Amino acid sequence: MSDSIKHECGIAMVRLRKPAKYYEEKYETSSYGLNILYLLMEKQHNRGQEGAGIACVKLEAQPGEEYIYRERAMGNKAISDIFDKVNAEIENWKTTNKNGEQLACPFQGDLYLGHLRYSTTGKAGSSYLHPFLRRNNWRSRNICLAGNFNLTNVDEILVDIVEKGQHPRQDADAFIILEQIGYLLDQQVEKLYAKHRKSGLSGQEVNKLIEDDLNLKDILKTASAKWDGGYVVCGLTGSGDSFVFRDPCGIRPAFYYADDEIIAVASERPVLQTILNKRIEDIQELPAGAGLIIKQNGEATLEHIRTVKKLAPCSFERIYFSRGSDRDIYRERKLLGTLLTEQILKAVHYDTDNTIFSYIPNTAEVAYYGMLEGLESYLNKKKKKELSALSTESNKAGIKIDDNTLTKILSARIRTEKLAIKDIKLRTFIAEDRSRADLAAHVYDITYGCTREGLDNIVVIDDSIVRGTTLKQSIIKILCRLNPRKIVIVSSAPQIRYPDCYGIAMSSMGEFIAFNATIELLQRSGRTQLILDVYKKCKEQEHLPKEKIINYVKEIYAPFTDEDISRQIANMVRPDDCDMDIEIVFQTIGNLHVACKEHSGDWYFSGNYPTPGGNRLVNNAFIHYVETNYATIQSNIKLIYTE
Repeated sequence: MSDSIKHECGIAMVRLRKPAKYYEEKYETSSYGLNILYLLMEKQHNRGQEGAGIACVKLEAQPGEEYIYRERAMGNKAISDIFDKVNAEIENWKTTNKNGEQLACPFQGDLYLGHLRYSTTGKAGSSYLHPFLRRNNWRSRNICLAGNFNLTNVDEILVDIVEKGQHPRQDADAFIILEQIGYLLDQQVEKLYAKHRKSGLSGQEVNKLIEDDLNLKDILKTASAKWDGGYVVCGLTGSGDSFVFRDPCGIRPAFYYADDEIIAVASERPVLQTILNKRIEDIQELPAGAGLIIKQNGEATLEHIRTVKKLAPCSFERIYFSRGSDRDIYRERKLLGTLLTEQILKAVHYDTDNTIFSYIPNTAEVAYYGMLEGLESYLNKKKKKELSALSTESNKAGIKIDDNTLTKILSARIRTEKLAIKDIKLRTFIAEDRSRADLAAHVYDITYGCTREGLDNIVVIDDSIVRGTTLKQSIIKILCRLNPRKIVIVSSAPQIRYPDCYGIAMSSMGEFIAFNATIELLQRSGRTQLILDVYKKCKEQEHLPKEKIINYVKEIYAPFTDEDISRQIANMVRPDDCDMDIEIVFQTIGNLHVACKEHSGDWYFSGNYPTPGGNRLVNNAFIHYVETNYATIQSNIKLIYTE
């Protein structure tokens, strides 16, 4: 992606199912679980650059000893910072406790939870780093929580838990979920305590029975009843129970592996395959609405928590966010490129002889291979047709096929070059906007001397186009130096028109070039009133329950075809000093679903949100856009609501 969009969060969880001595003898390390956690997190570094955190629970800790450890750090070096600190603590303990019991060593336990974070709700800082921890002197009432999620209705849930008598210190969704689950955990422990006390038991006997009887399934079912959003939530109790729970639409991804040694969970499948050296068939996807519940004794069950109403796994995971090393994602990205073949050929008038094909590094590379396969298939059909016609002509004339003509047909190739090079990642430390733009222009470089000036078309494919800023300031600007006849920018994703509300940092209408292009088209065509009409409809829904809200923002796009908007985008990304022909080609939503059959979540392209909270968010985003960016019509808007 040429426009930088930060990834949503990543999770990693490890449950060791054997005694510590087993791993020490087999793997010759007392940090086997910790090492696996580190690898799971490092292999998913792409999913979170803001910070990270880990937690560890010890099952064999004695009273007076710590049994929950946590470490968090900020910044894109957070993983190495955390594990450097943890390893230093372990080494320090070993140095000062040479004759001590290894079970007491910090961060060497039985359950591990790791998290990689990028904030998507505007709240940042070390206090917002996962895992979150709710402490209590009862082991079974401690809960450690982390997840890849974003809830759209935190306000509703906050009201609900306040009515129960709680007073959360923060209103972020992670804090609210922690308090919800913690409250229900407290309730359940108290009921179990009362039950077992009636039997005449006391002390550790009661504790043991409570820990045995904990029912995380019931807690998750009750807590999640009002959750609206996309989520994978992981949790550890101080007594050693743990869970992973996925939203009923399957929006956010989760995979797990289990054998008699280990249970491991991650946001992405190839991470587990690589680290544990397993085949793809060994890795399971956590079903939508299901929870993987792991008891203190290591027994794991897959439990139905929430009813699946509409499956909508995130298609952006397939296009961009998840690692392309996954078998299915790789195939899907290639197919996304292949399915664009006809649109690309139309853009260059089927002139493959005078067109150079390339890609914008680095995430578009797989789609590029698929595009080439589609173009080569077209060229082979063209050759076959020409040879067939030539053969028929020769047979009729009774003469031998001319070698030069035959050679010319067979030598036709799809011309490919690596035109764009991602040279450096510049730091925008210079305050002035002009200077920052000048720096951004040099993020990409080009390969000189591989095009014929004024004769060749250039086609470059990107995986998606969000803001278009880098296209205008850098990519197209530098491609213009090659002086081609035409530049065609291809997006393997459809036009991004609507904000995300389920964990990806795309929440503002004004950051989407497709939206901005549509607004310009409305203004130029004298349809500014439509903006006000849609604004009014959105305002009238502000206080409705989310289930009754309609996505009226779709009406903004209705007057125009996809091609109309693409042409306007091309005008907007054209550098000021560029006068050559530029065309933007976007994937169709129909072909997106052909390529990503099992991942139908397309709300950023279609506006079809899988949960009611999505419609509320998009309307609020449009209201915010109008009220903050259209100062010239503020008086008209205010007049509407004062009449």
